[in-house]
Amino acid sequence: MGAGNVIFLNGSSSAGKTTIATMLQQLLPEPYQHIALDQFRDGMPGRFRGLNSPAGSPGARGLNVVPTQREGQLVTQIAFGDHGEQVLRGMRRAIAAFAREGNHVIIDDLLFRPEYLHDYALALEDLDVWLIGVRCSLDVVNQREGRRTGRFPGTATSHFHEVHAHGSEYDLEVDTSHATPRACAQRIVDRLTRPPAALSALRARLED
Repeated sequence: MGAGNVIFLNGSSSAGKTTIATMLQQLLPEPYQHIALDQFRDGMPGRFRGLNSPAGSPGARGLNVVPTQREGQLVTQIAFGDHGEQVLRGMRRAIAAFAREGNHVIIDDLLFRPEYLHDYALALEDLDVWLIGVRCSLDVVNQREGRRTGRFPGTATSHFHEVHAHGSEYDLEVDTSHATPRACAQRIVDRLTRPPAALSALRARLED
């Protein structure tokens, strides 16, 4: 039994990654497991999911939601402490192990820092990974964020540009502010008929 395929959806929060993942599961003939960062976040003990938690506290060591001001605008930053970073590294390797057992995977993640994608490139070595950029205008993202429960204002704004500033090309980019989730998913399905290239190119540059 060979390894499974990996579709990697990267974009800001409220860009539409989860909706696209659900549509992909409907369109693809083989079963694809949707694995999202949110699942690992929610699996942390509650005390390690902080809200403006002070340095050294469990909340700051895990995933800390930090409201702040940026150029006079309220934004909500997501900060990972030492335990949070450990969870992220484990998540990437768990996904790789899952795919190597022959399971097809849809990754739903946010690349807050370039080194996150670099670590994925190492963890997913020898797997077929299609790196998909999920874009959306900031105005539309903010509107969606305002309609979602449990979301802090300015979350997407805080990392809107950073998630795509990882130094790699994409195998495909889709824009959910101009196309329906089904149309975006269909473009991804069509792209799967050709081999991926983005992550292997990044890996080659990292090895130079």
